Amino acid sequence: MAGVRKSIVASLNRRFFYGWTMVGVAGAGVFASGPGQSHTFSVFVKEISRDLEISSTSIATAYGLATLAAALLLPQMGRLVDRFGPRRTLTAIVVMLGGACLFFGAAANFLWLAVAFAMLRFFGQGSMVLGCANLMAHWFNRRRGFAVSLMSLGFGVSMAVHPTLSQFLIETVGWREAWVWLGVSTWLLMLPPVLILIIDRPEEIAAAPDGITHNIREGSNHTHDNQITGLTRKDALREPSFYILAAGCFTISMLVTTLHFHQVSILASQGVASDVATRAFAVSALAMIITMPLVGFMFDRYRTRYVFAAGLLVTAGCLMGVTEVDGATSAILYALLFGLNNAFGMTIFGYIWPRYFGRRHIGSIQGTGQLIGVVGASLGPLPVGLAFDLVGSAGVTLKLLAILPVICAALAMFLRTPKAVGGDERLD
Repeated sequence: MAGVRKSIVASLNRRFFYGWTMVGVAGAGVFASGPGQSHTFSVFVKEISRDLEISSTSIATAYGLATLAAALLLPQMGRLVDRFGPRRTLTAIVVMLGGACLFFGAAANFLWLAVAFAMLRFFGQGSMVLGCANLMAHWFNRRRGFAVSLMSLGFGVSMAVHPTLSQFLIETVGWREAWVWLGVSTWLLMLPPVLILIIDRPEEIAAAPDGITHNIREGSNHTHDNQITGLTRKDALREPSFYILAAGCFTISMLVTTLHFHQVSILASQGVASDVATRAFAVSALAMIITMPLVGFMFDRYRTRYVFAAGLLVTAGCLMGVTEVDGATSAILYALLFGLNNAFGMTIFGYIWPRYFGRRHIGSIQGTGQLIGVVGASLGPLPVGLAFDLVGSAGVTLKLLAILPVICAALAMFLRTPKAVGGDERLD
């Protein structure tokens, strides 16, 4: 296996910069995280509720608690990625994610379901995306935004494929066996490229981020010591920029989840037919796929703080815009803007942490950042849910929530790269 792997890597590396192979593997990994994402779970809620005789509210409660529990473990996974490298950790993640799918399909009661939810969220939505983003952090620098945006296309494809595939499997073999197929397909899709193609860092094949070569021996520890720089997690937590970025990520994750979770309810309360509100998701997925490379290009070309602020302002625009939707045309316009917002959100996570804090300990820093984002996602739907329960509409609440990303966009103007990382202030 080692000989075959070395031969394949050498052959591909002679033809083009090997980092683009990592983009392909990481994109497949983000796609394979689908069984742990909300858009897949949503298809199964009704079937699980009927089979296990558990209310939808109980399922939602289990899902929320499991998401929080999984989030708390992400910093530890980040440290494992730093210690063992993406290839080893992603191998374990893929094996465990497939096993979690099988475990979920065998759920017999509420407690079992909650544990299975936590496993899928941790290994799918959390760890798989974390490991793939770590690869992009090591293999790209000047073109990291574009690379991360291409990787993130896997999420848009998953939104288009996994719900439809899951519905087909439910109708064909039932919801339990559907999870068996999802688990097996995860193993078949990801284990070969993870085991054969992944190279943790470009220095292992005498290269550097973006394809800059060095006259060094492959696998040299000396290369790692001199070329890979960055702050520790402890040092990053002392930097003001960490908290500005964390606030922005928390806000985007919180409010994007709010709009995903309540979209049909919000539009229905404004007189929009439920089928139109549902089809808007497909429009958003298409818009996200189309605009993702543009967002990545913007991060590579322009000052980071301006592009980060632009993403936050798009989020504010979505919160304001959704309150003005009153028919099919305005629903499409809103869905297009929301797709752009999703493109910003997916690209921001993979780009900003190595951009400001370097590569050396990026796994643990990304893990902490993702923890903050997932906590935001778990809390996001609550304000709008309360608004519906108390006053019957969410328009005012959504407009008030739009203030949060505007404040974070203003704070983004103070972003600066820590001196220890050695960044160029002209790019901040």
